[in-house]
Amino acid sequence: MPVTVVVGGAFGDEGKGKVTAFLAVRDKPDAAARTGAINAGHTVVYGGRTWKLRVISTAFICRKTQIFVPPGALIKVDLLFKEIDETDTRGRVWVDEKTGIIEDRHVKMERENEYLMKVIGSTGQGVGAAMMERVLRVLKLARDFPELRELLTDTVARLNEVVDRGGLVLVEGTQGTFLSLYHGTYPYVTSRDVTVNGILSEVGIGPRKVTDIVLVFKAYWTRVGAGELPGELPPEEAARRGWIEYGTVTGRPRRVAPFNIEWARRAVMLNTPTQIAITKIDVLFPDARGKKRWEDLPAEARKWIEYLENELRVPITLIGTGEEAEDMVDRRRDVLGPT
Repeated sequence: MPVTVVVGGAFGDEGKGKVTAFLAVRDKPDAAARTGAINAGHTVVYGGRTWKLRVISTAFICRKTQIFVPPGALIKVDLLFKEIDETDTRGRVWVDEKTGIIEDRHVKMERENEYLMKVIGSTGQGVGAAMMERVLRVLKLARDFPELRELLTDTVARLNEVVDRGGLVLVEGTQGTFLSLYHGTYPYVTSRDVTVNGILSEVGIGPRKVTDIVLVFKAYWTRVGAGELPGELPPEEAARRGWIEYGTVTGRPRRVAPFNIEWARRAVMLNTPTQIAITKIDVLFPDARGKKRWEDLPAEARKWIEYLENELRVPITLIGTGEEAEDMVDRRRDVLGPT
């Protein structure tokens, strides 16, 4: 019953979209789902093209994969259709009838809330306002919108059917462990649980059906918005190291810090991964850029990966070495054995 879940280990922006896209290309899943909401963006670069997505899983690049928007997600109708057109996935994107819908009024409500915008550092996408209505049981769902009628299905039943017949399901989470409403740096968190348990709840797959949990870290840590960031570097030092980044959704500069092993251990504890992915190793070790074999990585990069493996006690199987989805060292067979 193969289900693989991709979950963020830090504050989002770890490269989950890249990891998901790589797994889609290599493993060719029958179905994929992306949880979370439109306040989190995932970027995928493949075949010379770049997509910035907030609804559709980056697994869309595998043409055989059916794409599902689960009941725990929060989406905007116009954004959904825009992404379907951009990814040319009409006919293989399906929305659960219970998926929550963000309307323009939710965006307005959030952006007029000074506490959320200026203190918490909300992205202002209406997610918190819509989630509040969902908790109050008054939020409109996908089944309430005629323009979605042809896309509606029971995604929970269909995903579990794929699993039960032995197909592969790839589940892509959003944001990161320390933005979890329950396990993150409250109150500077998002409006849902984004650990593996929250992801499975949103998609409707039981934990006993999960075979692999891929916890994704970046080679350094970044954060958008307010809240704790251990070891945060001043902007000028981040620029000197070449670690300057900008948020996919907001365009805001990301705050930057070196990799934090103690917080990484806690992310491992909370998510119980079977394997770990590390992205942007080429930013720390430029000679690693574009490499696809373990033996071709610089010796200092291999040594650092082995140090992390020893400290976290989880095999590091995927190592991102560039922007393209296939710029990845895949150690799964060597480390985990044949599957």
